[in-house]
Amino acid sequence: MDVDDRSGIPPADLAALRRSLDPLHTLEDLLEWARHLTPPVISPIVVTQDEYTHDVLVPCTDGRWLDFDTT
Repeated sequence: MDVDDRSGIPPADLAALRRSLDPLHTLEDLLEWARHLTPPVISPIVVTQDEYTHDVLVPCTDGRWLDFDTT
């Protein structure tokens, strides 16, 4: 998974985030991972871009959001 950091997350935190995202390969993986966050994210925001592409938005710490571009 490609992680494009545009938020200024400290390098150690970004490395930890990248490690936690590394095993995610499917939308199902992402949704399962989100349910285990603290607090759990049961229903992330899904924005339909077209019939094949969706953005999945998951709230993160400090008011930041993770945006997953899925196809």
